[in-house]
Amino acid sequence: MLGGLRAVGAAGAHSMRVLGVDYGERRIGLAVSDPSATLARPLRTLRPGGSLPSRAAAVAAEARALAEDADGLAAVVVGLPRSLDGTPHEQTARVLAFVDRLREAIDVPVALQDERLTSVEAESRLAAREKSWRKRSERLDAAAAAVILQDHLDEHRPPGGPAASPAGRVTATSGRRR
Repeated sequence: MLGGLRAVGAAGAHSMRVLGVDYGERRIGLAVSDPSATLARPLRTLRPGGSLPSRAAAVAAEARALAEDADGLAAVVVGLPRSLDGTPHEQTARVLAFVDRLREAIDVPVALQDERLTSVEAESRLAAREKSWRKRSERLDAAAAAVILQDHLDEHRPPGGPAASPAGRVTATSGRRR
C-alpha cells in the first residue's frame, strides 16, 4: 500500500498508480507512476489559465480520466514549494489553496510532497539530453512533476518493495545522495 492508500481501477484490479503535480500559475506539470508505483514519468504540461477554480478543475479532469482507466488512480501528489530553509513563502499559500480546491473536486486522496530543488534537478536531467533551451522549457514542468512524484514514491515504498529510483538525488536538507 502507498502511505495507507489503495484505490480500485475501472477493471476492478487494485492499482497503485499515482498522479504527480507541479503547480504553477501559468503552467501545471503532470506526471504519472506505473501501476506498481515504482517509477514516475512525465505526462504533460497543462496551460489552463484563468482562475484558481479553473486550474483545479483542469487537474481534476486529468485525475478523473486516469481514475477511469483500467489501472485506476490511488492518489494525487502535489509539490509543496518552500524556501531552502524549509519555511513557507508566497507560492506555498497559492499551492495550498489549489490543493484545497482539488480535494473538493476529486475522490482520491491528495498528498503534499516537498518540492525544493526539483525544478533544478529536472532542468539538469533535461539538459543532459536536449541542448535546445526552448525544447527543454516546453517539457520542464512535466519533468519537475516526475521528480516530485518519484521522491514521493521512493519515500513511501513499502519495506521489501521494488527497487528505489534508478538515480539518487541530492536532498535539499541533507546534501546527501539517497
